[in-house]
Amino acid sequence: MSEVLSANAATAPSPSFGDKRAAAIYDLGHSTIFASRTDPRFSYCTYAPPHLHEAKQPMQLVVVVHGTGRAFTEYRDAFAAFAKWNDCIVLCPLFPAGPQGDGNRDGFKHLREADIRYDQILLSMVDEVAVKFGCDFSKFALFGYSGGGQFVNRFGLLHPERLWALSIGAPGSVTLIDPQQDWWVGVRDFEKRFGKPLNLAALKELPVHMVVGKADMETWEITHREGGKFYMAGANDAGSTRPERLETLRKSFVQAGVNVTLDLVDNVPHDGLACVGTVQDFLAAVLGDLRIDQRRQAISRAP
Repeated sequence: MSEVLSANAATAPSPSFGDKRAAAIYDLGHSTIFASRTDPRFSYCTYAPPHLHEAKQPMQLVVVVHGTGRAFTEYRDAFAAFAKWNDCIVLCPLFPAGPQGDGNRDGFKHLREADIRYDQILLSMVDEVAVKFGCDFSKFALFGYSGGGQFVNRFGLLHPERLWALSIGAPGSVTLIDPQQDWWVGVRDFEKRFGKPLNLAALKELPVHMVVGKADMETWEITHREGGKFYMAGANDAGSTRPERLETLRKSFVQAGVNVTLDLVDNVPHDGLACVGTVQDFLAAVLGDLRIDQRRQAISRAP
């Protein structure tokens, strides 16, 4: 296979000036919006530092998942400076409301909607961006806020081995590491639902961050009522407000042996962009440790 790729590379025409110019405008920096090659119902945008090909260390990937309002380009823009100065590429998926034609705003939060597996859609986007920029994104950082916080809470339980950092922001509902309750409240039937066991060993190795505003107290959107779309026994047991539910999630992670950093942001209501700086501080610290380990490994492998 590698010989075929080498042969194709040798015979492929060099990119024209127009191709290079288009790539500089639409791929580097703040990208245009691309349909997923795996499933064009879903899209993404990126930020790639203009110095991408001259960087002196491997690029790392930070994935940011929008909430119910789908402000995915705003999150991309909010992470652009962080990416530029920390040699990262930012990927922000768009999971539009109602891909089944029913107007459902919430399907992505639970990873599965009818025949759609949102976790697999995201992983295919990660692979697509890795190929586009010639990077190794076998592991990446993941942050989501509000509805995106629900998504990353559950994605982190399902795919911890794919992550180098996880930041869960103000989810309205939480999935606890609770073997006494079924999904989505707990993980008792996790393996039956997803075809793989909970990888607790990988979770214990993963730096986990949780963040919510101290003033995030409205409950109208997060209270589950009997007969509602996602109602099940225990749906409201984690607490009434987002800070209460996130604290319950933190405790369930800690009880399972997972290391968690919790940030309660002063004077912030339900506002994801107001929490971005706190998330970036966490990611920068983890990234610094990650790159120290990478340099040590490179030195140990050197002849």
